[in-house]
Amino acid sequence: MNRGDERMTNLVVIDLGSNSARMKIFSIDKYGSYTVEGEYREYVRLSENMGKDRILQDEPMKRTVKALKDFKEIYSQYDDVVIHNVATAAVRQAKNRKEFLDMVKKEVGLSLNVITGEVEAYLDYLGVVNTLPVRNGIIMDTGGASTELIWVQNGECRQRVSLPIGAVLLSQNFDLTDEISASRLYEAMNAAGKTISTVRWLGEVHNLPVIALGGSNRTIAKIHRRELSSEIDDLPDIHGMHLSPQYIFDLVTKLISINKEERMRIPGLAKNRADVIVGGLIPMSLILRNLQVSEVVFSNHGLRDGLLYEYLQSHKND
Repeated sequence: MNRGDERMTNLVVIDLGSNSARMKIFSIDKYGSYTVEGEYREYVRLSENMGKDRILQDEPMKRTVKALKDFKEIYSQYDDVVIHNVATAAVRQAKNRKEFLDMVKKEVGLSLNVITGEVEAYLDYLGVVNTLPVRNGIIMDTGGASTELIWVQNGECRQRVSLPIGAVLLSQNFDLTDEISASRLYEAMNAAGKTISTVRWLGEVHNLPVIALGGSNRTIAKIHRRELSSEIDDLPDIHGMHLSPQYIFDLVTKLISINKEERMRIPGLAKNRADVIVGGLIPMSLILRNLQVSEVVFSNHGLRDGLLYEYLQSHKND
């Protein structure tokens, strides 16, 4: 699948998260220009029922292997393929991760690269600052089992951290998947708040915009754009969308007050995210409240694009 006689490198980026497996294929020419050939996503919910023992369960592992096999069928059709893959929080935290990595290697032929939270945060930074005009702000990526926070000052990565709180873990550990009780929500907010409070440098950061990415955070923007238009072809782009903290507080209040079935009927909220969306928005709610955030800007580019820009930088003089 190379265009004409021109030699193209097909960079396959695979991002195995706690909630979904994603693949993005970039076709890159010898000058470093690129086009996106395809984007793919499978909801594998790898961190499902990991619990406090941090054990990956059989069914989620099987779902994930199946998704990776499906990805392989797609990228195997391309010539001159270079594969860059990362596995993030669910695999990083799992006590049985060697068993899972061996399973993937045996059944898919893929050696997964388990990255640290700090590397994940830096890749988020690369993906955002290369696609949005960010000078100062906090990048926030909330996934299924972790939340990355990056302080950007004058365009540079000043601080970064990965915290073991995310949509699936908070929702399942505190029974936030369907009807939500005040006591369990309070426990979840306290637990997440305690974790966030360990990040000392957050005390130096106030009144900056938050640049939000990750499935849970992007859901806010997807719900908002469906409020603006019911025509799918007329939906505004999420990337670069600005919203006020008050809009997000009001939305979270609404999501807390209804059950899973009612959340599934909200336009813009994916049905398979309805059981984890409340837990997924707890970190955002706490950050907005504690840091007096000025506004929230949404990014559709993050870790996978960070891997692209890292690759382009490393091959700049080839």
